[in-house]
Amino acid sequence: MSKYKTEEGTIINTNLAAESWNEHNWWNGRNYESTATGSQWAHQTLYRSSKGRYYIEHTSQWQGSKPHADFVSNEEAAAWLLLNGHDLLPGDLADLESEICE
Repeated sequence: MSKYKTEEGTIINTNLAAESWNEHNWWNGRNYESTATGSQWAHQTLYRSSKGRYYIEHTSQWQGSKPHADFVSNEEAAAWLLLNGHDLLPGDLADLESEICE
């Protein structure tokens, strides 16, 4: 469980999320890299809050870095899911796939 305060003053509590999705990782021959960030050190997890808003939790293995979370638009959430191999979008995002993909 993590808690973050956004710039707008909202408290994000990952423990209260209605749903979450992990990033896709791929083996580059030496290390696993995040598809979401392109890094072996920086990672992301997408969440849908209990109120239906989407946010991304950013974490890192770099010493001194601070985890944080940011709200994202429905379009950004849908694109994140598709990029990370989640082909079945949640119902509230399903109509966005045709707008995002070419």
